[in-house]
Amino acid sequence: MKKLTDKNKRFIFGLIAIIALIGGWFMADGTGSEIQLKDILPFETQYVWMMKQARTILETYHVNGDKDKKSDEELFYGAMKGMVAAWGDPYSRFVDPNELKQEEIDIEGEYGGLGLYIGSRDGKILVVSPIEGTPADKAGLQPMDEIVKVDDDVVLGWNINDVVEKLRGKPGTNVTVWVRREGHDELLRFDMTRELIKIDSVNQKRLTNDVAYIRITHFTQKTAEEMQRALNTALETKAKGLVLDLRNNPGGLLDASVAVADYFLDGGEVVSIKGRVEKANEVYEAKPGVLFAGPVSVLINEGSASASEIVAGALKDRNRAVLVGEKSFGKGSVQTLFKLPDGSGLFVTIAKYYTPSGVTIDGVGIKPDIEVKGKYTGDLKDDAQLQRALKEVEGLLAKASDK
Repeated sequence: MKKLTDKNKRFIFGLIAIIALIGGWFMADGTGSEIQLKDILPFETQYVWMMKQARTILETYHVNGDKDKKSDEELFYGAMKGMVAAWGDPYSRFVDPNELKQEEIDIEGEYGGLGLYIGSRDGKILVVSPIEGTPADKAGLQPMDEIVKVDDDVVLGWNINDVVEKLRGKPGTNVTVWVRREGHDELLRFDMTRELIKIDSVNQKRLTNDVAYIRITHFTQKTAEEMQRALNTALETKAKGLVLDLRNNPGGLLDASVAVADYFLDGGEVVSIKGRVEKANEVYEAKPGVLFAGPVSVLINEGSASASEIVAGALKDRNRAVLVGEKSFGKGSVQTLFKLPDGSGLFVTIAKYYTPSGVTIDGVGIKPDIEVKGKYTGDLKDDAQLQRALKEVEGLLAKASDK
């Protein structure tokens, strides 16, 4: 597997497809920029003057002007968020120093929230997937639900970062979320209580004597290590085939997704990223040799995004696995963090990623080899997608034994 240089690690900051995690965002460590700040021109004087005029008008005429008067810092941070939002990219965003500190804490994998990943598409805030066992999952929120209202606030047109902040909070506090779901004429209401979310990214079980099952819920700093242990357990117990479940997996760290794909690929390309500047162009390759060489079926659905699409796309393009389920979410852009002098940060989309065949799935998604409608349950008895994935692996094992 091709290693990132320290220089690139500082530049490529984290999520291949940054999907909002209510209570936090997964990020890689490092940041950096070689932009020469002295060469950056300021705004034209007329626009600075207009901002000053607008502030004076607000402070003079707003009905709550004296009561709600804002500090220079508050107004500046608000202006920064507005400027980045005006760029039109829902995944480029500004965070103030307190928000950035909270995100750096949240990367440890514990936070107060609902356990809900969200994304933005066509101006809508959509559920990418709830995390198993969390308040969002227990309440019944589903991928592609459109979040319309949180408590008393209608969030239509809101910046995704503001929706994240609205949904997260201290464990034990209550929140009501209203969503629009396809096939329903009226908004659906979900009353939930925030919890301290702790996430294990990999779990496993046995489907048959010959076929193991491994589910990855998202890609964190610990996923590669957890996945290696799960595969070693499968091999030690004589598993000959594997069902890898990436349904409702909203993604996570680029390095983790490359490492997981590496366990199944004997060298060659896993994914490439391409952007405007040289540092945003990289090809990630697997090491020679494989950890698990048996037949593999990968489960995906519309809740599979980002890093999970990297794994699915690599295994599909390299003819290493059969994909079963429904088309994935389609989030394939790279964000990097630029830290600003006051401790605030600017996340900027700097590249898109491409599967080994040169296809970008951003806004499109990955189509499974075998389309099967259904919902994730993880129970073989009532999970049609899982049943079909198992059937595919058993068929490949049968063909191998006939040779």
